[in-house]
Amino acid sequence: MGLEYAVQKIQGEHRVKTLPVRRIGILFFICVMAAALAASAHPNPQASKDAPGLAAGGAIRKGIGSPNAPITMEVFGDFQCPACRGFFEGTVKQVIDDYVIPGKVYLVHRDFPLEIHPYAMQAARLANAAAASGQFEAIERALYDHQEQWSIKGNIEEVIAGSFPPAQFKKFQAYESQHLAEINASIDRDKNLGNQRSVNQTPTVFVTSHGKTEALPGGGVDYKLLKQYFDYLLRQ
Repeated sequence: MGLEYAVQKIQGEHRVKTLPVRRIGILFFICVMAAALAASAHPNPQASKDAPGLAAGGAIRKGIGSPNAPITMEVFGDFQCPACRGFFEGTVKQVIDDYVIPGKVYLVHRDFPLEIHPYAMQAARLANAAAASGQFEAIERALYDHQEQWSIKGNIEEVIAGSFPPAQFKKFQAYESQHLAEINASIDRDKNLGNQRSVNQTPTVFVTSHGKTEALPGGGVDYKLLKQYFDYLLRQ
């Protein structure tokens, strides 16, 4: 009755009943502020969908599968490294099919471009730009599948552009040009981590399970041996 009562009495009283109106105004203000605070505490889900490859703090996510998998496999790699390509084609692809997709392994790429490969850094930057859009798995496959073509002249974008819809590839390019400092920082973090772990060749693989991280023999591991190791860890 507050607001309606005040309006009805406004012409018949020398003192206007504005108190109920003020109360309603205050209550309305409180409701608006509460809604704003709730929105800030629970961000719009669409915001995360717009950047599926970005983790908390804006870090670029270069992982495939579920971070909650019982095993994490980190591969320090160089996209221009022939041994990395061989490891990807002969082992990593099978790991993705047999362990990553079923949720048993979380596969993480760590950038470790070597100075002997003149286009490795360029490839890593493009890979990070694609990863920021949630397309790391696709860009990794494209870079390794076509490594022999682009590693000759460094015409990476020209060679792999056909692997993506034009609008999507332009999005990668735009992200790289607009966020180059962030991309370089992402690559540097991986390189620093590799140096801390004494990585001196690519590929180098680390496996984390039950709270322990183990380094596997350098240069990659045969899929059959890696399968036995994963199955052993999963039984523990």
